[in-house]
Amino acid sequence: MKFGGTSVENGEKIRHVAELVRQYHMNGNELVAVTSALGGVTDGLLGTAKEVSRNGKVTQVKEFIADLTKKHYDAINIAIYDEEIRSECVEVIDSRVDELEKALIGICYLGELTNRSIDYISSYGERLAAPIVSGSIRSLGTPSVAFTGGEAGIVTDSNYGDAKPLEDSYSQVHERLCPIISDHIPVVTGFIAQNKQSIITTLGRGGSDFSASIIGASIEADEIWLWKEVHGIMTTDPKIVPESRPIPQISYIEAMELSYFGAKVLHPRTIEPAIRHKIPVRVKNTFEPEFPGTLIVAEQQQIQDVVKAVTLINKVALINISGAGMVGAIGTAARVFSTLANAGVNIIMISQGSSEANMSLVVNEDHLEAAVAAVRSEFTTNVVGDVAYDRDVCVVAVVGAGMDGIPGVAGKVFYSLGRAGINIIMISQGSSQHNISFVVSSKEALDAVKTLHSEFELDK
Repeated sequence: MKFGGTSVENGEKIRHVAELVRQYHMNGNELVAVTSALGGVTDGLLGTAKEVSRNGKVTQVKEFIADLTKKHYDAINIAIYDEEIRSECVEVIDSRVDELEKALIGICYLGELTNRSIDYISSYGERLAAPIVSGSIRSLGTPSVAFTGGEAGIVTDSNYGDAKPLEDSYSQVHERLCPIISDHIPVVTGFIAQNKQSIITTLGRGGSDFSASIIGASIEADEIWLWKEVHGIMTTDPKIVPESRPIPQISYIEAMELSYFGAKVLHPRTIEPAIRHKIPVRVKNTFEPEFPGTLIVAEQQQIQDVVKAVTLINKVALINISGAGMVGAIGTAARVFSTLANAGVNIIMISQGSSEANMSLVVNEDHLEAAVAAVRSEFTTNVVGDVAYDRDVCVVAVVGAGMDGIPGVAGKVFYSLGRAGINIIMISQGSSQHNISFVVSSKEALDAVKTLHSEFELDK
């Protein structure tokens, strides 16, 4: 299993982060650092666990563990200056790698991988990174303590893979971290927590931002800073439109819409704890800290741009449920939604015509087969005549609080797309008017994003 990033890159990044954190601490700030795994480690953990659950190869586990250990040893040697602290860190890494190896070998023999096991295995990326980050800070002469999310006080339900934090988390994190932040820098693993039975859970991929927001709300921080390798939240994906630019300021609701509709800079639930406590969130570039980044606030004092950003979601599928028997049949929509919820299907978008003879849904592509089977099983009568689907689609979303109450925005969106020869398959807009989202074919998705980004002059 190959990892992303070289050993030198990982070690230098950790050292850079340690120096950055120490600098803010030396300037009189009390802070908590939340860390992700080293580059490529979580993917490596999950990939290896899935492979050995199928093939049972203990030799593959041994090879993976050797590569993983070397990756972290190399990072330690570059990131930590002090020999004694380096030795302490190696000892912690050895202990945790040994635990991981036993778990992976157990999966080889069992030949199965449960959601609980996946959370346990994937947690080791952050659990191996946090001691190195903390050790690097300590080697610079600043006291630091490493915590797992559970040790810091984040407690969740037992929905492995996408756990929800419980209310107790906020008071527990406050009690455990606030007494030490005046003279120590706590380094907490992002992404992972534990349930009430002290079993490891995870907050979903990209959950380190969510962890940071929970901790920031718990300690009543002045701001929550999310350090990335970009200048902030962009007007669109720079890989699609190289001229895209960072957005200086954005509202909570706009940030939530963007994160939900494909903006990869933020975890979709990152903003929730910040909203509860009205804490500003700033997205900054780790390697250009002087750049102001994007500030996310409750309400903007002045809205300059009607549209803030255009985002794209791929790996989705469209389901079209139709039938003359649906017209006037009370409770049909409720049955559809309950059926899909019971099947564990997440609905991304909904659209229904006033005739009630047709209902269109967008779901994650991974959920498509389960969704179609569940609906067909539920409606065995003549209420629903057909359940059709299309995998070859993407969702495009136009987001901006300035759209609220401004006539002609939707017209401008669809006129520009029509002029570009792009066909709209499905449309959805909420009454908040902060978001217009629609479905297009996959082959037209990139052109749709480029057209709208140009139409609303988001590169200016």
